[in-house]
Amino acid sequence: MALVPATLTAPPLPRRRQLLFGTTFAAAGVAMFQLALVGMYLAERAGHRNVWLTENAIPLTQPNMQLGSLVLGSIFVQWAVWAIARNERGQAYLGLGLTLLMGASVLNQTTFLWTTVALRMDQLEGPLFYAVTGTNFAIIAAAMLFVLLMGIRTLGGQFSSRLPDGVSAAALFWHVSVVLYSVVWLAVYIMK
Repeated sequence: MALVPATLTAPPLPRRRQLLFGTTFAAAGVAMFQLALVGMYLAERAGHRNVWLTENAIPLTQPNMQLGSLVLGSIFVQWAVWAIARNERGQAYLGLGLTLLMGASVLNQTTFLWTTVALRMDQLEGPLFYAVTGTNFAIIAAAMLFVLLMGIRTLGGQFSSRLPDGVSAAALFWHVSVVLYSVVWLAVYIMK
């Protein structure tokens, strides 16, 4: 009969991915809210097809550039995830910084688009247009804030190849915001 000595330590438990798990739930909630707004927008547009956006025109240059910037941001944030998993901290910082730059350009283009379109709130499509695009603006700003916070924590040494979950969670939320923008891009800007 073999006895286990009392000084033997238990094996370490596998890591829990609480940040990724929580980010997944938050991203799912944000996605449901944004998709509900897009559904309301499409339902109203279908009900008022003859008068929808007859007074205002939405140019396609800014929405297309926004989509391109967000896709580039996805590539950069995924590069940051790849880099932090390999302890390439300089590349991770560069990827996170470029992601923030792409996000800032999208927010800038959105505000320029709002002034170009110049929809009024007393128009039929005004409130829903600003609700859908404004919510998407807020989601992208939240994704940028998440990337910034995880970048600061990475700079402080909290994330490395041993624990890359924070950067991965920020990348997950960024990717969800890009998918949500592509839905808004198709429903609001392309299908008009």
